[in-house]
Amino acid sequence: MNRKALSNNNSKKMMELLAPAGTLHVFETAIKSGASAVYIGAPALNARVLSKDFSMQEIAAMISYAHENNVKMYLAMNSLMKNTEIPLAIDTLAMLNEMKPDGLIIQDLGIYQLLSKYFPGLRVHASTLLAAHNSMSVNQFEEMGFSRVVLARELTIKEISRIRFKSKVELEVFVHGAMCFSYSGLCLFSSYLGGKSGLRGACVQPCRRRYRWDSPKKNKSGRGKKSSGSGYFYSMNDLCGIGLIPELNKAGVSSLKIEGRLRSAQYVGSVVKAYRKMLDVNPDDDKALRKAENEAQEFLRMSMGRKTSTGYFSSPKPNEAVSPYHSGNIGLFLGRIDKTGKGRSMTFTLKEPVRKGDRLRLHQEKSGERVSFTLPQFHVKGKPVDHAEAGQKITIKVPCDVATGDSVYMVDVAARRIAEAGSGDIDPGKFGKLIKSIRKKGLKKKVLRELEIEPQYFIKTAEGDTPKKLDHKKKISPALELWFKIDDLNILKQRLPLMPDRLLVTLCRESHMQYSKSKRYLASISRKIIWALPPIINESDVDYYTKTIKQLIRGGFKFWQISHISQRQFFQGKGNVQLFGDYTLNVLNSLSLNTLQEYGLRRAQVSIESDKNIIRHICEQQHKAHFTGGIGMTVYGRTPLFTTRLDAKHFKYGPVFVSPKEERYQLYKRCNLTVALPEKPFSLLSKLRDIGTLGIQYVVVDISGMKMRKGDMEQLSRQITGKVRKRASTFNYLGTLK
Repeated sequence: MNRKALSNNNSKKMMELLAPAGTLHVFETAIKSGASAVYIGAPALNARVLSKDFSMQEIAAMISYAHENNVKMYLAMNSLMKNTEIPLAIDTLAMLNEMKPDGLIIQDLGIYQLLSKYFPGLRVHASTLLAAHNSMSVNQFEEMGFSRVVLARELTIKEISRIRFKSKVELEVFVHGAMCFSYSGLCLFSSYLGGKSGLRGACVQPCRRRYRWDSPKKNKSGRGKKSSGSGYFYSMNDLCGIGLIPELNKAGVSSLKIEGRLRSAQYVGSVVKAYRKMLDVNPDDDKALRKAENEAQEFLRMSMGRKTSTGYFSSPKPNEAVSPYHSGNIGLFLGRIDKTGKGRSMTFTLKEPVRKGDRLRLHQEKSGERVSFTLPQFHVKGKPVDHAEAGQKITIKVPCDVATGDSVYMVDVAARRIAEAGSGDIDPGKFGKLIKSIRKKGLKKKVLRELEIEPQYFIKTAEGDTPKKLDHKKKISPALELWFKIDDLNILKQRLPLMPDRLLVTLCRESHMQYSKSKRYLASISRKIIWALPPIINESDVDYYTKTIKQLIRGGFKFWQISHISQRQFFQGKGNVQLFGDYTLNVLNSLSLNTLQEYGLRRAQVSIESDKNIIRHICEQQHKAHFTGGIGMTVYGRTPLFTTRLDAKHFKYGPVFVSPKEERYQLYKRCNLTVALPEKPFSLLSKLRDIGTLGIQYVVVDISGMKMRKGDMEQLSRQITGKVRKRASTFNYLGTLK
């Protein structure tokens, strides 16, 4: 289908309809259904590790096919990159540089460094994982050379409109598909549970699990605790903006993005057709608009997605974004099990018709686990059948344990499933010679030489990624600076048993009010204090922070820690200020440090997700990245695992919520955001000497959100000095970040 045929007669600029694709068949389906652009994952470095990577020949063929049909083609290279993956990234970029896609979607500041220095011809988009949540962040990415910014999903249409008014760069918004509970780029929950980083595409979706509130009340026997309610507290409904297209157009959005690189051809095709229906209608023709929306809704029904809401588009605190007592499964709800039998059989009454070969998913309500299977021949009234209608009671066998009350969903329809090979219109074989010719140019080796990295430097081992030339016998005497981080200045009223080298103080309205009452004392220790900005500053708060920062600088405070790269703009023109970087800048490789230094940062922390090997690699390559500042890391604290704008009615702040595996967490309010914290802090305090040998120069002990009494502070001091060892989670330090 030629895309020129899909343009309408409106005088307004046509918004791009951007569809996902995880296979060649889905790619073809998206284009034939009406997408004006398609995005796929770049090999190995995209934030969807569960998807099958495309080969370079397939990518070349897809770019060619898209351009022949006047469709744009983008590649998501939006995973965080380890040092050991730098050669792979360079090879991928060298190939794509010759293939000429229409854009590359990234989040890693090291990949940005490679693009800006060695591949400036590639058009670059800022991924939603970079959490562009206000006009300052959008303008920062525009200044850095990004041609498009994918906005955070937490923005209202009014906020998008304000951002458009203050910026010139193209704006892209997610308009349909799965919603993350946490701000993208700030979710650490999956990583904390076992090293499967959501920022590297390995998310195990802890937000989709069933949790229970833990009540301190005893049960009737007087033993233990009892649950005070359970549900899917953090499982977001899918986003659907089908009725908001005219408003998004007025707000200045350039591209409407559909989520779903892991979704089926049926899903992508149905959703694209729905949005194409709406985009091709004159928005001033009410009758035609109503007709198109009715047809679009039918397409969306057949897409078999989750229950939907309009997300944050209409409100910064949308109550309908989560259905806490609904499992949040993808697919058409078929029914709830009312009887189980031998051989893992189950019986239930159908809500929708089914056919042999349909793809179903069983949701085990007690554990929250999901099991998918293809429907075999089943029974109705004891007789084997191949199909059944809504209202009939059927009995089927499943490949797992099942219990009454479990739910069944249809996630794909047999009659509509087509072989993944596609129609054959795309022929990757034609591009073999192109790939060979690109490799002969030796672009990868040229860039590696300029970076002073030998291609054979990186090898794989069973224990993880280890540099071949590391001198493991070399020992560095640990002379670590100790920094404390607090969010409550009242803690300074008690005498600290161990005085830190620096004191990080989170700047928010509450701490600023406390400062106003303690100006004289804080002024006396101003050289120790580093004011730390929160990672999210909503558009409505930008002016407040601008004025407050200016006031504090005049008061003699010259040291600042930023949590988002755009926050450097608060300090432009203030030459006597020193900027440091928080772990939320997600430094996972040495090239990211170079980017931060170019934008004025003197010191920076490695990502809190980092394992020991990652930290070692960054420190080893620091001099080659020309980063002259100090490298630090957070070694203790109750790390925010979720950071969300949501403040739902079912949230309980303070009480413990418990996972199916008895893991314990709590919700708190921080800087007008909701954060989920582990009940107990993680700790690397027993590893400080080891950390010093890696090349880390300062460590942060974060006691934010903790009620530290005198005895608690003394115990913490004994842990820091090594007099006491306390068992605790070590996050990913002793493991491997996936």
